[in-house]
Amino acid sequence: MENCIFCKIANGEIPSATLYEDGEFRVILDLGPASKGHALILPKKHAADIYELPEETAGKAMILAKHMAKKLTDALHCDGFNIVQNNGEVAGQTVFHFHMHLIPRYKGDQVGLTWKPGTLSDEDRDDILARMGR
Repeated sequence: MENCIFCKIANGEIPSATLYEDGEFRVILDLGPASKGHALILPKKHAADIYELPEETAGKAMILAKHMAKKLTDALHCDGFNIVQNNGEVAGQTVFHFHMHLIPRYKGDQVGLTWKPGTLSDEDRDDILARMGR
């Protein structure tokens, strides 16, 4: 897309702190990191979100996330790792170009990526299963 900042970064039109690049992806350090080493996986071909992303690209992105998580963990000696991918404004997506967050985690880092677990009611379970044709 013409005005997509992540397209411009992924394709080298805007400089970035690039950790990895191949013909389909660029992995950069996030300019607003949640923790030391927070990086983004950016496909070079535009897709707004996971719904638009070709399945082959989605699979390659996950394999790249695994590879980069290992490399970042080895380099930074972090204590854990989050791989986060948001779709839609209500889910926290602020740039509408598919991307994955790679967030190294450190004991006591205060990164807020948790939620209070609820309870799956029988009614919700049955409704969801029915809607999914199960």
